[in-house]
Amino acid sequence: MRNGSLGLLGWGLATVVLLLSIMVPLVSSITICLLMVPLLVQYVKLDTKRFLVFYAISLIVVYLVTSLLMVGWVAVMLIAVSIFFLPPVFQMGNQYKKGAPARNVVTAGTLTLLAEMLLSLVVCYAFGINLIEKMKMFMLESISIMPAYLQNSLVMDKEMLVKIASHMLPLYMIGISLFIVLVTHWAARKLLNRSGEHIQGFRPIRDWKLHKSLVWYYVIALFMEFFVRDTSSMLFTILINLLPMLSFLFAVQAISFLFFLAHYKRWNRVLPICGIIVSLLFAPFILSLLGVFDTAFPLRERVTRK
Repeated sequence: MRNGSLGLLGWGLATVVLLLSIMVPLVSSITICLLMVPLLVQYVKLDTKRFLVFYAISLIVVYLVTSLLMVGWVAVMLIAVSIFFLPPVFQMGNQYKKGAPARNVVTAGTLTLLAEMLLSLVVCYAFGINLIEKMKMFMLESISIMPAYLQNSLVMDKEMLVKIASHMLPLYMIGISLFIVLVTHWAARKLLNRSGEHIQGFRPIRDWKLHKSLVWYYVIALFMEFFVRDTSSMLFTILINLLPMLSFLFAVQAISFLFFLAHYKRWNRVLPICGIIVSLLFAPFILSLLGVFDTAFPLRERVTRK
């Protein structure tokens, strides 16, 4: 029991260190990805009341240390960041306690984090803060300080480029939410399993499959892309976010197929990995196309029949 308490105190200390490291340049991006890990381990190991006690102690320590070394508003900001990541921890932890599959855990965490991001945008708008316009200004300033040869290499006018990039904000938010949750799940699962828990992982990548209906969505979106030219329309915004997401999903399907093929043929795993790297470097669209064919036509069944 004593060792268990010391371990939980250690995770509380890890929470403090990760929060304080947000203020360190070049480290904060890594810190954000790992911030939920110690909280998730504690939440799974403890009941809710004890977890909240440990969590409150961690925040108090962060506040005292930051107030002594910096200014008070920095401490408030760090605490706000930590609280922002608390709901996904609850959602993922509850899924772990139920013994849910990894897909359910990641889905719950990603949707919760995404909903918080959207709510943050709404709250900012309510207080007169337009984050999208600030993002546009930041991008324009970044482009303006680029070397002249890089600015001349842009495929379109910088104003149009920034406008299109701002329309892709939903895609960025989904990608960031998914990435943070995947990193959290990967790290927390390993740590919890080492401590005696049994947390389910994903199925082997060779067994991953998409639903066939996604092929129709992809075909319809590609067809509509030829006719939608109004960059200010809602349909343009939907397409510019939907197509990259579907392309990514079909690329993952293709990777799954390559690993399935290597497993079935008993090839060295290096072969599909090399094929994936070459495709990503020279023709990433081929991966998506292979994923479309594997989803639309049961290529795996054809391979096994032979």
